[in-house]
Amino acid sequence: MTELLAPAEWDALRVSLIVALYSVAFSLPLAIAVAWLLARKRFWGRGILDSLVHVPLVLPPVVVGYVLLVLFGVRGPLGAFLNETFGVRLVFTTAGAALATAVMAFPLMVRAIRLSIEAIDHGLDEAARTLGAGPLDRFRTVTLPLILPGILSGGIVAFAASLGEFGAVITFASNIPGETQTLPLAIYSAIQTPGGDAAAARLATLSFALALAGLILSEILARKVRRMLGR
Repeated sequence: MTELLAPAEWDALRVSLIVALYSVAFSLPLAIAVAWLLARKRFWGRGILDSLVHVPLVLPPVVVGYVLLVLFGVRGPLGAFLNETFGVRLVFTTAGAALATAVMAFPLMVRAIRLSIEAIDHGLDEAARTLGAGPLDRFRTVTLPLILPGILSGGIVAFAASLGEFGAVITFASNIPGETQTLPLAIYSAIQTPGGDAAAARLATLSFALALAGLILSEILARKVRRMLGR
């Protein structure tokens, strides 16, 4: 790999993988909880929550990045609190890039997991309840194993989507080589650089291969888990 890519391109790949991994790892538990709420519970404001979850899909990514900048910038309400209280600064950092990609990929995970939850026969949950299983036990022993294909599929698709996120990352985290410059940002920089066509082509090919591999892996894992569950 190091022979095929220049050091700066290798850094872009490394940052992309780290950002995508962090964004999925930290947001997946929340995605499971939100998907379960939307699929199983009826409460006031459910439609509002559903809209808020999916709004990154219809907003321009630059707008999402700008909102994050307003909220989590060093002078923003949340960013100032984190910086002054815990010494944590998200803007223009790898963690900030992970936050931006997590916000953009979050709806993809919620949707995949929610569809899996809605496909479960409610009779299974009711049977476990009549046998004395509490809500947490029913979720752990009945719901969670049955929605595992959706969790895997949603997580991998979100990971692949995170690798390709551009607008939200460059707006909130900027384009800092070795820190926040992911593959899409490196491609953008290469295009803007005289003689950078070859580097842009290499990085674009790598991005395409990673995205395609993620989608194929998602389908393969989902099918294997379904066979294990007898579905």
